[in-house]
Amino acid sequence: MVGRRRLGRQFGWLWAAYAVSAYGSGLGFGAFPLIAVMVLHAGPAEVSALSAVGPAVGALIAVPLAPWVDFRRKRPVMIAMDLIRFAVMATIPVAYAFGVLGFVQLLVISAVVAAARIAFNAASGACLKALIPPDDLLVANARLESTNWSSIAVGPPLGGAAIGLFGPATTVVADALSYLLSALGITAVRGREEAPGTAGGSPLRAGALLDGWRHIMGHPGLRALYLNNMLVAGLIMATEPLLAVLLLRRLGFPPWQYGLAFAAPCLGGLIGSRLARRVVARHGRQWVFRTVGTLRAVWLIGLAFVRPGVVGLLTVIAVELAIIVNMSLYTPVLATYRLEQTPRHLVARTLSAWSIGQQAAIAVCTALGGLLADVTSPRTALTVAGALILTTPLLLPRHDLTSHQGEPLPEPTPR
Repeated sequence: MVGRRRLGRQFGWLWAAYAVSAYGSGLGFGAFPLIAVMVLHAGPAEVSALSAVGPAVGALIAVPLAPWVDFRRKRPVMIAMDLIRFAVMATIPVAYAFGVLGFVQLLVISAVVAAARIAFNAASGACLKALIPPDDLLVANARLESTNWSSIAVGPPLGGAAIGLFGPATTVVADALSYLLSALGITAVRGREEAPGTAGGSPLRAGALLDGWRHIMGHPGLRALYLNNMLVAGLIMATEPLLAVLLLRRLGFPPWQYGLAFAAPCLGGLIGSRLARRVVARHGRQWVFRTVGTLRAVWLIGLAFVRPGVVGLLTVIAVELAIIVNMSLYTPVLATYRLEQTPRHLVARTLSAWSIGQQAAIAVCTALGGLLADVTSPRTALTVAGALILTTPLLLPRHDLTSHQGEPLPEPTPR
């Protein structure tokens, strides 16, 4: 039996910071829409706007942040983004306590948090690449992926119970404090961080904002994986509000069953992420991208056939479990390949471009799915999403990705 690989104390602190933030976000999962409904008595249109418009605006804000992150030391950027998220999230319980909480405030905070998340993830990816030897990147990404899914499995049920006992702002407080603890954890990561090179010019130079997309679209493997990932993520996430309406309103599922239907399958994320290294060693990365990438997409259509009662609940759990097991196996392999194929001076811009594209795709697909559901029905919209996602494996790379693993792209030379 292969022993657990040790990745060092510095990764341990980075992982701990990620974990406390992930579990805080898990506790606060869905808190904004819940507060909008329970406290502000928002209607469906406002709740949809909060779920789509805020993150979409955040993605736009993150566009100019990408080159700024690349030209800064990454750990201070991560700490700054954590502190920004802590500060803006902390205004919600304060405003709630004084009776001045408003919908516009939630919308602005949603956008700021989304932008800070993209910048943080870009900086953390660059930090991980600098901190971890290339041979250990897959192991590190798999551990982060495992933590992410376990937080989603545990956090929302506990958060729902906390809201029932202590009020709607409770989980927001926990989420805000988790960012503060994450910042403290990142400060414990020692070692001198190299100053970013200036050979690439200024973050304000013409074209700097598009460098991440240029790298992705100019790389055959990354381009195919990027386009596939945008559509898969957009279509999967678009089904969440549709399924909520179908289960809670049309089929009469009690809230606890609805929460169980989403929380229990997340345990599959622990299975997939732990298998990632072994599967790559046995079958190769190309097999993961083609086979597991396809298996992510074939199950979603099953949500269109959900019926009332226990059988319907088990159907949702089975479909979500199959999707999550494959996603959690696929994602760390993708994250590792993306870091390997991106030169250090472009990591933050590339990761930002990736996140912005994914967030935009989710916003567009969610909005279109909602419109289709209004015109027809949630079940019809789920059927269309499930049918469309069956076409996404056609975008997966067909060539051997090992042919694109040569020397990393060179750093720009000083002018």
